[in-house]
Amino acid sequence: MKKQLFIVLTAILAVSCGETKKAETQAELFARIDSEIKQNAKGYSTLKEASETIGHRLTGSENGAKAEEYTYNKFKEYGFEDVEYQSFEVEAWSRGTVSVTINEEPVKAVTLGHSPVEAMVSGEIVDMGNGLEVDYAAKPDAVKDKIALVYISILEGSPEGLSNLHRSEKTALAIKYGAKGIIIINQVDNGVLLTGTASVTGELIPIPAVCIGKEDGMALKETLKEGTASATIEMTNNSDMISARNVVATLPGSEIPNEIIVIGGHLDSWDLATGAIDNGIGSFAVLDIARAFKANNLQPKRTVKFVMFMGEEQGLFGSRHMVAEALKEGTMDQIKYMMNLDMAGNPIGMNAGGKLDNEAFFTNLGAAIQQQDSIYKNEFSNRSGLHSDHQPFMLEGVPILSVHSNLDRSIYGCYHSDCDDFDLVNEEHMTNTSRFGTMMLYGLANAETLPATKMDSETTKEFMIKNDLKEKLIIGGDWKWEE
Repeated sequence: MKKQLFIVLTAILAVSCGETKKAETQAELFARIDSEIKQNAKGYSTLKEASETIGHRLTGSENGAKAEEYTYNKFKEYGFEDVEYQSFEVEAWSRGTVSVTINEEPVKAVTLGHSPVEAMVSGEIVDMGNGLEVDYAAKPDAVKDKIALVYISILEGSPEGLSNLHRSEKTALAIKYGAKGIIIINQVDNGVLLTGTASVTGELIPIPAVCIGKEDGMALKETLKEGTASATIEMTNNSDMISARNVVATLPGSEIPNEIIVIGGHLDSWDLATGAIDNGIGSFAVLDIARAFKANNLQPKRTVKFVMFMGEEQGLFGSRHMVAEALKEGTMDQIKYMMNLDMAGNPIGMNAGGKLDNEAFFTNLGAAIQQQDSIYKNEFSNRSGLHSDHQPFMLEGVPILSVHSNLDRSIYGCYHSDCDDFDLVNEEHMTNTSRFGTMMLYGLANAETLPATKMDSETTKEFMIKNDLKEKLIIGGDWKWEE
């Protein structure tokens, strides 16, 4: 009895002295997170250090391995106990030499990824406009045993309502219709050349694929209006089995540890520059969001896995491997959401892909973020695209989350090109990605009820069709539903 009385009196005394800890409100928590990240953000400085000491981060290269080790060590430095390499082996591609002549005059060009190890073709050039199925259907035999010329985007003056295809999908169509080579015209002024994979599968393609500058390409189109032109494309490349590693840091959930939220960004880049925008600003923001979770002692209900994916540029190799492993281990249903940051920054809203049960969850979460800073506009959308690391998760019905970026549009001119270097990076924008991204991720991982659940196969199929992705998935060999 005396012991019980003592406990009661102690509790009363604690209350009277103000010693009981009041629960932190969401607004107070977000304010605390915001203040800490503003003072201590490391995304910009770590990307700068990696860019200067490592360089590009091509999958399977020595530089790629250094980047994997760098981020592994950073996770450890930030206090994560559970950090692992998720290794995979894959046939990876790297460029060798290339020479392109048009009407016997040399033209500046770069090879597109997964072109043959060795190729030398000559032939007539045929202008196939935008390089869409509709262009080939109008003249199905036009490029047979010839070289297709296509524009990377949609040409001005094209019919309204056309949906553009990825460069790999345009290459697949050229192959389908019998072309023995493809020349893709970049859309960026001043002769900027674009690289990137021309393979929808991540395997070698049977024809050489190159990119030429906008000015050379448009001049060639004019030539073809009045007459003919021929090209010779000669190249060597490398394709070898390599080992690469996703880097995964796990923060166990406090209440529902078997439910997992994956946040990732691809660490790998192409080799023409250091990949600062694609995807340094995304992957190193994920790294800083992880740091912020530890620095602010954030312990959400659900487990969070912070992932540096490798192999994205050459065919989503790392994310495909993670999903394949989860399916093999029977843990795929534990992955409840996938948040992807690819060329993302300075967020002003969220995109939630999947069949939503509670759209208001995101607008309410966005309103709470907006209370911290009105530069966040709380925009919202529910759509999905392809060709980034969310895709393998999405095709298994996992809801996805990304951000509406508000970056300087001029930086995108260096996409996959030799000017994608650190001088393009805006420190404030990277810090804002860490600030708002941390709040988004915590809000999702700590939700009482998630705003969307995994879609079954039929619902996933309907969502793909609704988002105009069926044709692209068929071309890429990822359409898994029989008609």
